[in-house]
Amino acid sequence: MPSDMSLEQFFARLWDDYTAMTPQASRIHDALVADGETIVNDHVAFRTFDRGPLRLADLEPHLLALGYTRLEPYDFEAKKLRAWGYLPPRADQPRVFLSELKCRELSAPAQEIIDELVGQIDPARIASPEVLWAGRLWETPTWGEYRTLAEESEYAAWLSIIGLRANHFTISVNHLRRHDSLEKLLARVESLGLSINASGGRIKGSPEVLLEQASTLADRMPFTFSGGRVEEIPTCYYEFARRYPDAEGRLYQGFVAASADRIFESTDARPDHAG
Repeated sequence: MPSDMSLEQFFARLWDDYTAMTPQASRIHDALVADGETIVNDHVAFRTFDRGPLRLADLEPHLLALGYTRLEPYDFEAKKLRAWGYLPPRADQPRVFLSELKCRELSAPAQEIIDELVGQIDPARIASPEVLWAGRLWETPTWGEYRTLAEESEYAAWLSIIGLRANHFTISVNHLRRHDSLEKLLARVESLGLSINASGGRIKGSPEVLLEQASTLADRMPFTFSGGRVEEIPTCYYEFARRYPDAEGRLYQGFVAASADRIFESTDARPDHAG
């Protein structure tokens, strides 16, 4: 079993990579700490393709080696995704959500683009847990390839340019004192001039399903695509979650697929989810 420090180092490296792509996360984190809050990470999430050496089954062993255990599977039919949730070795450590795109459900042209990308991956890169913050493991796609993917799957387009890294960290509202509801926390986030993902409502889920979630809209950064075109693309976002106890008094540990389906849209290139 890896030491606790190994897991701490893992998340420290993830956080450094994530905040480099997501400056809003540092702003929110620092503002809440200045408010006297203690920030606890509820979970992180990763995205991948079910092609090449980067499938969910290829990445999962890194999580299991860190002491994680499978919780339950999820399926997102409309977004062509499958996923697993993972529980940490200790209750005070972050959960993990790992999803993959069901590439066979895309068109032949989109699949050809993905196959060309994953065909460039050096399998040796997958052997280390550092692959989980490695970013893009292939040459930059063209703007046309990115747009072709985006027409069918915002998830695929995002992954083609951003690569493999945590697409969000999540603040546990259960551990906040002053901002002890999602409504209070979202108001504080908006006071920083940041936008909330309003797809499916500003707050997804409810106490009845034992989980409430909300998120910012992703930060955006300019990327230079193959061929030289520069476009501003969504990067990563910050999520906020409040968990509720079940009938036996145990805090809910899983994820709610209907809510996660909307949270995925925090990285959509279309700016129609602001609220």
